[in-house]
Amino acid sequence: MKVALLQIDTVVGDIVGNAARIADAVREAASLGARLCVTPELALCGYPPRDLLLQDDFVPACRKALEALAQQLRDLPPVLVGAPVPNPSPVGNPIHNCAVLLREGKVTVATRKVLLPNYDVFDERRYFESGVGCGVVTIDGWRFGVTICEDVWNDKTFWQEHRHYENDPVADLMAGGADAILNLSASPFTLGKQAVRERMLSRVAFRYRVSVLYANQVGGNDDLVFAGKSIAFDATGTLIARGRSFAEDIVMVDVAQATGTITAEPTSDEEQVWKALVLGTRDYARKCGFDGAVLGLSGGIDSALVAAVAAEALGPDKVLGVLMPSPHSSEGSVTDALALASSLGIATCTIPIGDLMHGFEAALAQAFAGREADVTEENIQSRIRGNLLMALSNKQRRLLLTTGNKSELAVGYCTIYGDMAGGLAVIADLPKTLVYRVAHWLNERDTSHGHEGREARETIPSAILTKEPSAELRPGQRDSDSLPPYDVLDGILERLVELRRSAADIVAEGYDVETVRKVLRLVCNAEFKRRQAPPGLKVTDRAFGTGWRMPVAARVNLG
Repeated sequence: MKVALLQIDTVVGDIVGNAARIADAVREAASLGARLCVTPELALCGYPPRDLLLQDDFVPACRKALEALAQQLRDLPPVLVGAPVPNPSPVGNPIHNCAVLLREGKVTVATRKVLLPNYDVFDERRYFESGVGCGVVTIDGWRFGVTICEDVWNDKTFWQEHRHYENDPVADLMAGGADAILNLSASPFTLGKQAVRERMLSRVAFRYRVSVLYANQVGGNDDLVFAGKSIAFDATGTLIARGRSFAEDIVMVDVAQATGTITAEPTSDEEQVWKALVLGTRDYARKCGFDGAVLGLSGGIDSALVAAVAAEALGPDKVLGVLMPSPHSSEGSVTDALALASSLGIATCTIPIGDLMHGFEAALAQAFAGREADVTEENIQSRIRGNLLMALSNKQRRLLLTTGNKSELAVGYCTIYGDMAGGLAVIADLPKTLVYRVAHWLNERDTSHGHEGREARETIPSAILTKEPSAELRPGQRDSDSLPPYDVLDGILERLVELRRSAADIVAEGYDVETVRKVLRLVCNAEFKRRQAPPGLKVTDRAFGTGWRMPVAARVNLG
């Protein structure tokens, strides 16, 4: 009994196109001997569809596509398709998140998602009504219990300290009897999540002595990246199959023989992050209709890493790096940027901004009379650069990639309408220390054996990796003039943002009390900037994106 997990990259809202992707995958799976195919969660409409679900014609369009797909696949193996389906009850939300069985030309709802997550990036109670229990489908004599994503995430023997829900749909399902558990999932990537997922599903398989098969989405949708890595466990909890990481795949699992193919995981956090950024950037550009990208090259580590990601995601010939030196720019900022561009094989153009700075000074001289120069003049430089980059983006139809990291975004060490201008913030969820780690990993990868046929070489010049970080908006400026050392700052931010620790608890861990108070104040004061920032690719448990919902006008208790 071979089951195919269809790890496909769908486009949110492209119902017809997604149906075609599903059909192509089913045909390929059938040629490999599949007797049942399983798509990810909401594969028909793409995940997450968000407020598209509220459009009057959206769910009916999904139904029409399901009926057409069922006819198209009527002579092929049955397929469980994730799709939104109307709630037949007049009570509650009007839609269910469903797994729909297409078999012999017929469309049947197999199960309705029971557990609806409402934390972090998830907002499913806004749209869906909860199902009352998971369903069972019988294929070739096998009784498959069908679950959807969160439904398998509440095993009380695994989550002993904190559970989001009182009921466990899998326990209820198994009380009725099933030979195996299927799960349609769209679980976003974050560092460390796959290891937790595999331990959890292994526990479920072992506890109930059944195989567990988990079909996960792959691809980038807005700020979320889905890693794929669909998995299967036998009745002893042993891993028997794993799909490719950050790439489409058809994962074949023989549940009778408890066999499959296990694809190796990336070996380090840095490699995971790199692959997530590349996939997220590639899909964001492709799905938004951009053929190329543009970014400012400062000769610093942040723009260097973003340029490297863009070159790998889109191809070097699709990336333009723009040098915009000012009178305050060091010679190294230009030479290092050019060396990076040469290493990556991307095109560059140079637009000095000195004359533009003088023009702004003259235009504002009367309005600024009697006031000393301050950060305003520094921000003007950044906004000049932002204007130039947006002009190139408009004229050449390139996606503008911003280059700020999570540490800067957290404390507001960035200029709204300046270096924050753009369409995608590639490394907005990478603390500065992680930026360096990924850059070093990239150099080790490329110097050890080259990459994709290229000769072994250092991708990011060592001068960029070793120079002291600086915005270069005034003579002799260094980031350390305004911020704590990045290892200290990132330690505080991790505890504050991701672990939700109080200022008192962070100080108790050994951090200086005034430094903690300063960082907390900066984080709160910068909320208005973050509210206007472009989408940033999420790679940590808590990013400044969809799942971050802080008030702008608020006062903070500094403890």
